[in-house]
Amino acid sequence: MANKRGKRLGDSPQIGFIGQGYVGKNYADHFQRQGFRIVRYAKETSYRGNGRFIKDCDVVFIAVPTPTTPRGFDGSVVHNVVSLVGKGKIAVIKSTVLPGTTKKIQKENPGIIILNSPEFLSEATAAEDVANPFSNVVGMPVRDAVHKRAAELVLRILPKAPFSLICDSTEAELIKYSHNGSGYVQIVFFNVMYDLARNLGADWRVIEKALLADPLIAGRYARPLHKSGRGAGGNCFVKDFAALVRFYKEKVDDPLGFSVFSALEEKNLDLLFSSGKDLDIVQNVYGGQITRRYSKNR
Repeated sequence: MANKRGKRLGDSPQIGFIGQGYVGKNYADHFQRQGFRIVRYAKETSYRGNGRFIKDCDVVFIAVPTPTTPRGFDGSVVHNVVSLVGKGKIAVIKSTVLPGTTKKIQKENPGIIILNSPEFLSEATAAEDVANPFSNVVGMPVRDAVHKRAAELVLRILPKAPFSLICDSTEAELIKYSHNGSGYVQIVFFNVMYDLARNLGADWRVIEKALLADPLIAGRYARPLHKSGRGAGGNCFVKDFAALVRFYKEKVDDPLGFSVFSALEEKNLDLLFSSGKDLDIVQNVYGGQITRRYSKNR
């Protein structure tokens, strides 16, 4: 039996997937449709027993939760599941992790090859996004021939994209945070512009029509009223920007830069609370103190 890439099924690498949320599931579904032998392992009952088979997979994509909580970023699940990968095999971190994490995990696990390949999926269109990526980035924590061959293999088996890049793993992690942070900033900016337009008596619908036609603007973020309310909501935007703000403060001695990030975060929280959008997510990331604070100001 041949897959769509012209290889016999038995000759293609066996691919493992740890985590079956919308990222892991949609990647696994795509690889299965392409004829690859796959193994799915996750906490759900139907996949829980497959953990022992992960060690036999040549390439393992890790797509597990990396929450931000009131105590900070938590990447412990990624660290824990890497131990399931077989010696000499390739682990590809798809989960969003703080810059420098992949290098740390590689040092902790010298017997396997660790790579970082950020995902750029939207939950509502994840299957389509997996099949038609605009970018494939693979980051190496070590610049050597072994990691280079592994990165090239991962690029060969991923769905083809118009842009592909092999880079340092910290650069790959920063690309992911830049991607999510850019969307977050644009959403907040256009919400502020929306309020300015309203105060001047301007019709935002006219302005939005021009913005959506502008090729230099990411139109998907130019709508201040989006889904269930205003502001940058959803699990990824809220948790990742909160983690980014804290990480920046820790790593960069620039109070002005931090104040920019902090003001964007504060304004976004104000927008979310004012429209009642994704407050359960906000609660999980920031805790009850932030909820009481913003509720008191309403």
